[in-house]
Amino acid sequence: MFDIKWIRDNATAFDEGLRKRGLEPQSASLIALDEKRRALLTELQEAQSQRNAASKEIGKAKAAKDEATATRLMTEVAELKQAIAKGEEDERKLDAEIRDALSVIPNTPREDVPFGTDESGNVEVRKVGTPKTFDFAPKQHFEIGEALGLMDFEAAQKISGARFVVTKGAIARLERAIGNFMLDLHTGEFSYTEVNPPLLVKDQAAYGTGNLPKFAEDLFKTTNDFWLIPTAEIPLTNLVREQILDEAQLPKRMTAWTQCFRSEAGAAGRDTRGMIRQHQFTKVELVSVVTPEKAIEEHERMTSCAEEVLKRLGLPFRTMLLCTGDMGFASQKTYDIEVWLPGQNTYREISSCSVCGDFQARRMDARYRPKDGGKPIYVHTLNGSGLAVGRTLIAVLENYQQADGSVVIPEALRPYMGGLAQIQKA
Repeated sequence: MFDIKWIRDNATAFDEGLRKRGLEPQSASLIALDEKRRALLTELQEAQSQRNAASKEIGKAKAAKDEATATRLMTEVAELKQAIAKGEEDERKLDAEIRDALSVIPNTPREDVPFGTDESGNVEVRKVGTPKTFDFAPKQHFEIGEALGLMDFEAAQKISGARFVVTKGAIARLERAIGNFMLDLHTGEFSYTEVNPPLLVKDQAAYGTGNLPKFAEDLFKTTNDFWLIPTAEIPLTNLVREQILDEAQLPKRMTAWTQCFRSEAGAAGRDTRGMIRQHQFTKVELVSVVTPEKAIEEHERMTSCAEEVLKRLGLPFRTMLLCTGDMGFASQKTYDIEVWLPGQNTYREISSCSVCGDFQARRMDARYRPKDGGKPIYVHTLNGSGLAVGRTLIAVLENYQQADGSVVIPEALRPYMGGLAQIQKA
């Protein structure tokens, strides 16, 4: 969320940032609302001063036994009290109107983010690994899983409907192995702290990361007003909400492997077969909380941590710098990591790593106290998938498939599979 004072002082830069996002300028309307609020505050201060002065005069009038003046002043104080109460209510409404207007405005992109209207404007940063050449027509993951008898979409449909799957046996264990491998890598080599967070969050937590109010339809809500998390970014980032940290506590790096839940409200007709786009899936999330001057360095570091998972698994991938028209709501800059899927003969997103500046911190009131003193400063937050576990499972199945329908287990995962080297049909 933006600071209205910053918008007043940087109106041109603010509107230019929105233009890059494909949005109309909004500084004028926001500043007009703020001017109205500021004028009301001035009126309230003047009315309060008049009330205080009149209250003092009442005492003097009563001391002088001037009942007529005292009565007139008491009437005046009563009227001022009513006017102040109404003014304070008007101020609360204006505050809420400004807050609501600011809450649905996306973060503005950094200068080094390429301009574009959609994914066609994204820029390839690097490509790692060479897609394997098969001497047979490679299958998609759901064809592999169903042929092995270890992936059942029909049963899931009966239980829960579309966009669910039941995995069994070695494939279910392989997904668990992938998640454990990721956690061990991030905690053991990259200094992330493992966290097991709640999967149900309150409004203010989803608001803090920017998921509410704008993206409510993308989430699942319980009947008693909790939200199922679409990503562990929400609970992890909110662990610093309403806190003033010491600078010595930063950077704070956290990771979690959780179930995630998304309504896929805008995905009608897209990826209806298989596990690419589901209502329930697992993901290992990375979250960093840093000082402003360390944010860009941390963004590169986080992205490299996510890439390392794919390198260890021997999966070809490319890293894309997203353009202004394809970035997430809270992001200032985003790298998408896309893994090669031979069954689809294309690269598909498996991670997004974003730096958000103080956009989320302002919504959460998360700050730190500089080591050299001075008033508290808003932290900068980052988040990324390290990686989407279900999509990594898909990539392993498709890249390591064999002509006979079996799947070779990558070396890095075999210790987590009890030494199993290959998945074959039972």
